[in-house]
Amino acid sequence: MKTPNPSMVAAAARNNAEWCAAMSRSHGVEGDPGEQAWTAPARTPLYYPDAVTLVPGADPAALLARIDTTTPGATVKDSFADLDLTDAGFRVLFDAQWIHRPAEEPAGPPDLGWSVADGPDTLRAWALAWDDGNGDAGLFRPELLDDPATFVLAGRSADGGVAAGAVASPGGDVVGVSNVFAVDGGPDTAWPGVLSAVRSLFPAVPVVGYEHGDDLAAALRHGFEPIGPLRVWIRQAQG
Repeated sequence: MKTPNPSMVAAAARNNAEWCAAMSRSHGVEGDPGEQAWTAPARTPLYYPDAVTLVPGADPAALLARIDTTTPGATVKDSFADLDLTDAGFRVLFDAQWIHRPAEEPAGPPDLGWSVADGPDTLRAWALAWDDGNGDAGLFRPELLDDPATFVLAGRSADGGVAAGAVASPGGDVVGVSNVFAVDGGPDTAWPGVLSAVRSLFPAVPVVGYEHGDDLAAALRHGFEPIGPLRVWIRQAQG
């Protein structure tokens, strides 16, 4: 595995924690940016972790004491894949890879009209396209637009509809990209336009994120490289 910078995984983890914090704030949950991990005292929005480790070798007991483990469903993003939370009632939900794309890596020309969502109606149209009928479009609330480090990128087709999108989160000398989608064609269709839009907003900043499975394979086809493993744990129902 090629690692372009020893600190890049840590930068990606911290950037991702800041994005998770922004999403949680939009739902009224205020997290705690600790030295070893970002944590939330109440359950975070769907798909978002209750904790994100920021350094290798985080103390599991101290971390778990800062989140709600009284009910099933608590999740921990183990950014360095070095924790064992099984004795605390957790199981591995999935393994993934942090990814990195150098700032100097060229981006292709955009194939859609790209812009940053600037109002609730635009955000709603984006969320409905992202959701694809699964019933989770309400995850992206208008309060998210108040966060200065959140850029909801919408790629519009000729008829004005949202055809692709992503979220860009600059911070810590990197820009994190998440929630990459295309209405037709999947991430391979979305990535060229997303990268072009990110490059136009942040022309000299490396791009980071994380993916797994087919989405990881797609990201690697578009100039990313894997730089380190992460693991997401979920607390199981007791019984």
